Amino acid sequence: MSNTVKAILDLKGRNVVTAGPNTTAGEAAKVLSGRKIGAVVIVGVEGRIAGIFTERDLVNAVAKFGKDCLDQPVVSLMTSRVFRCHEDTTVNELMELMTSRRFRHLPVETNGKLVGIVSIGDVVKTRIAEVEREAEEIKAYIAG
Repeated sequence: MSNTVKAILDLKGRNVVTAGPNTTAGEAAKVLSGRKIGAVVIVGVEGRIAGIFTERDLVNAVAKFGKDCLDQPVVSLMTSRVFRCHEDTTVNELMELMTSRRFRHLPVETNGKLVGIVSIGDVVKTRIAEVEREAEEIKAYIAG
């Protein structure tokens, strides 16, 4: 049976680094660097997901606008069409979505509220643990 997003969040925690839409790209870049993370979820009214600002968004902004982009609000540079997952999403579903859509971060939503975030690193770590557990179970079965 495949692990779910809930299992990942139960292990890693549900803390999500967020920012408001008027945060500048420069401020967001400092958060990304300081927290050693690849994405900040942009939240609007009532903490609802308005977008996501990722390292890729920052690189694209620098390429398009140069260093002046650092003074622009993230709302003008972020990815506004944010795909989300839910706590019952399986690791296999995450792998499919992240691979096909080329995402490295997916916010987790419950009843329209942000409750966590999963990264491709979380998915890989979980999948490796599953494979190792399966291998141990097979060894134990063979050893009888």
